[in-house]
Amino acid sequence: MEKKVYIILLNWNGKEDTLECLKSFEKIKYNNYEVIVVDNGSEDDSVSKIRKYYPKINIIENKKNLGFAGGNNVGIEYAIDNCADYVLLINNDTIVEEDFLTELVKVGESDEKIGLLGSKIYFHSEKKRIWTAGGKVNWLKNKGTHIGLDEIDVGQYDRIREVGYLTGCCLLIKREVIEKIGGLEESYFLYYEDTDFSLRAQNIGYKCVYVPESKIYHKISRSIKPGSANYIYYHVRNGLVMARRSGSILVKLALYPYCLILFLKQVIKIIFIPKKRPWAKAVLRGEKDFLLKKVGKAD
Repeated sequence: MEKKVYIILLNWNGKEDTLECLKSFEKIKYNNYEVIVVDNGSEDDSVSKIRKYYPKINIIENKKNLGFAGGNNVGIEYAIDNCADYVLLINNDTIVEEDFLTELVKVGESDEKIGLLGSKIYFHSEKKRIWTAGGKVNWLKNKGTHIGLDEIDVGQYDRIREVGYLTGCCLLIKREVIEKIGGLEESYFLYYEDTDFSLRAQNIGYKCVYVPESKIYHKISRSIKPGSANYIYYHVRNGLVMARRSGSILVKLALYPYCLILFLKQVIKIIFIPKKRPWAKAVLRGEKDFLLKKVGKAD
């Protein structure tokens, strides 16, 4: 019998993307799954539109925007309470291949030490250009980086393998992992909660595995534009938070010298490179909130 999978689809003012994503689910070959849409305090008519086209889908309505981690945790809790064997987190701005879930579960069932699984993810706008083939953590810069980013797929990442972390854009999680380490860390609010989750799972002996035969297509950052001030702020702050939470002793000892160097670089940009001032100020804001231990949603 197929394992029970709950698919958690988080929506925040993104009805068109969510409806397109749900449409792609209709061709999924895997049989034993259920979709839960978690609406994260949308201020548009998302809920009514989704109910109109998919009246049988269970929609959980949060009263406010709980962020990526908080919103998904509501869905995760529901799934675990309803006997899920696996929980799949997937962005609403994705389109899936019909066998993407079958391939993930098949690999997950092949090894009891595999706890997290992720797909090969392409850019939606260029179906052969890779967005991620798994991730790795760069502790020199306290950031997660995508393997294969922007590369044309010619089979260079066609091997199932362990990776440093998996993106929450498409993340299949075994029930037992959630039971042991809990849900996503909500203090991040946005970005790096998936990296943190991957590291916590690995710390108790589970593998994070990339599955190339599972393929989806991602429209990329519909909530916050890459390169915007908020995007930079969250990446800087949360990368530092991740290092403080999960880095080695050496990484933690290097954090404050790293922050000093980062601060000086931004001051130089503000003084001498006017066109980079907005981004430099966003970096400083992220660094300041990290040092003040301010987490969650930005002011």
